[in-house]
Amino acid sequence: MQTEVMYSPAYATAKLTLAAGEAVRAESGAMLAMSPGISMETSTQGGVLKGLKRSVLGGESFFMNTFTAQADGAELYVAPALPGDVVAWPLNGVLYVQSGSFLAASSHIQVDTKWGGGKTFFSSEGLFMLRIEGQGELVLSSYGAIHAIDLQPGQTYTVDTGHMVAWTDGVQYNIRKVGNWKSTFFSGEGLVCDLTGPGRIYLQTRSQDAFLGWLVPKLPTQKSGGDSLFS
Repeated sequence: MQTEVMYSPAYATAKLTLAAGEAVRAESGAMLAMSPGISMETSTQGGVLKGLKRSVLGGESFFMNTFTAQADGAELYVAPALPGDVVAWPLNGVLYVQSGSFLAASSHIQVDTKWGGGKTFFSSEGLFMLRIEGQGELVLSSYGAIHAIDLQPGQTYTVDTGHMVAWTDGVQYNIRKVGNWKSTFFSGEGLVCDLTGPGRIYLQTRSQDAFLGWLVPKLPTQKSGGDSLFS
């Protein structure tokens, strides 16, 4: 699979060029366009229970689509729901990914959920993260642009939890509040994640939570009696 990221970083899409017989798994609804000679099959990828884990706990869709090329040079375009960036990651091992960032992957890569432990209870990632394992090409998306940081052994970066996209298996992390509880609730920063290398982390330059915090107060409210402002 050859991956070309286009229109980055604001409205990125990924063009996947496949050889005959090559298959790609993609998040439901990710397909933008495809050339002739590609078949599509929809399944839970691992059974009902695994599909429920990805959907209810991992924030991904219950079903996944598998696209298989019938001839060399078949082209598949995939794109995320939110405006932002896309990155191709040559995976050989394990990667932990925030909910909603998985876009597509080679058929040999498995997508599952992982218990994050009590340290993630108050984080925006929730109690579960996606555990992606295998060897092949992985395509991730973000809200905003993606920024990669390679951490040296023992090097630590502190990141707002709403800006995390992914980190490699060797990275250690710990969720904590910013200063005291007053700072946590009123500074606009909330909780942060301390990540310690070695390994790579991917950040997103925008936060869905911050956007919703700006948007929701501006939405129309209902008048007394339950009638909408637009009724």
